[in-house]
Amino acid sequence: MNEAVVVNWLRAYVTAWESNDPEAIGALFADDATYSYHPFDKPVVGRQAIVESWLENPDAPGTFEADYRPIAIDGDVAVANGKSRYFSDSSRSKLTKEWDNIFVIEFDKDGRCRSFGEWYVAPRGQADG
Repeated sequence: MNEAVVVNWLRAYVTAWESNDPEAIGALFADDATYSYHPFDKPVVGRQAIVESWLENPDAPGTFEADYRPIAIDGDVAVANGKSRYFSDSSRSKLTKEWDNIFVIEFDKDGRCRSFGEWYVAPRGQADG
């Protein structure tokens, strides 16, 4: 795994999130991938289950922005850090929530995610969730 592959995967992740396109979401993940939204929750297992999970409560297009960058890569595992920001509407005039994110992503030989875990932290004073 190299930095360019991870950067491209992270861009595709944001694009899939923005579009809510099931094919774009599914293309990110291996058939038997796992996705952990929280470190203590049971992970979602399998590409189709991950797609369905993403689409259960989709964010409205244009109401968020996200930027993630790899900070460490070791073999087929990458760690990324970035920000997710949510706004009251698509004009993005009022910031409502902000998160600092850490992702741990394990890739298969084809550059698809086999395992995804995320941790996110709100700024002091912002309620979680």
